[in-house]
Amino acid sequence: MKLPAFPVEGGCQCGAVRYRITAPPLSVYNCHCRDCQRTSGATNEMSMPIRRDTLERLSGELVAFDKTADSGRIVRQMRCARCGTKVWNEPQSSPALIILKPGTLDDPSWAVPIGNIWTVSRAPWFAIDPKLLNFPRQPADRQPLYDAWSAATGR
Repeated sequence: MKLPAFPVEGGCQCGAVRYRITAPPLSVYNCHCRDCQRTSGATNEMSMPIRRDTLERLSGELVAFDKTADSGRIVRQMRCARCGTKVWNEPQSSPALIILKPGTLDDPSWAVPIGNIWTVSRAPWFAIDPKLLNFPRQPADRQPLYDAWSAATGR
């Protein structure tokens, strides 16, 4: 898997919120929890953990919505104040991380998921590749997801 040259940029649907990430993500994976299904309106939502210090907000106002996730953890969803696009989550249990939503990247073509979490609540017809790193629920530690990403990207 080939990564782009960093920094890369992205933003919300209406263009008000713009951001830049200055370093590669720690991982990219799909989440199939009911919260992600509801907030995305889809069967799953992609997640891309990055270090908070690698994110620069360039423009736009964000609004926060705190939600208790299926895991029991508090997750702060950050959305564009104008169009409502969810741009990233701020996991309160991991303040050094931002969980960016890869669909908001200007070019998301390189953000290929290396696995799935919360497969226990996936849509029954959604095919899970058994060769990927898959977890029935929230993994106790994200390190296996980071290690799989490193192996896939050579970083």
